[in-house]
Amino acid sequence: MIEYRQRNYSWEDPLKGINQAKNITGLEYLKGIFAGSIAAPPIFNTVDFKVISVEKGQVIFEFHPKEFHYNPVGSVHGGIVTTILDSAIGCSLLSTLPVKTTFTTLDLKINFVAKINTKTPVLKTHTKIIHQGKTTALLEADLIDNNGKVYAHTVSTCMILPI
Repeated sequence: MIEYRQRNYSWEDPLKGINQAKNITGLEYLKGIFAGSIAAPPIFNTVDFKVISVEKGQVIFEFHPKEFHYNPVGSVHGGIVTTILDSAIGCSLLSTLPVKTTFTTLDLKINFVAKINTKTPVLKTHTKIIHQGKTTALLEADLIDNNGKVYAHTVSTCMILPI
């Protein structure tokens, strides 16, 4: 007989935060999320990662691998890792954008470098903006442990847009 485990989580109305973001810079918006004064996007609680640092050009997330992240072969699903790195890239770019400006991901390529499971230490993101123009940006991000071991690497192109 299958023993089911259960996970409960909650989130705030995402439109509240999105509406607040329209009249402040990306950095102000992200600092508000970090401080808890602006609702975090529901994806943060759904995937279970958190913002631990917000600076212009670098938003760092922390991720504790859990069994509810697993794929059928007993490691963290690649979609979870991709979501975390896409979020790190997007938020790092957003932190540089002025009022009434947003972005969207145009493409994303990921390399899974090492297996991630519940025995893996706490992981953090590290993002680098390679190029940022008026309409596009090229970024890369790594998911690393405290010793600098890389578990995943991604490169992404984003389009910068007026709201």
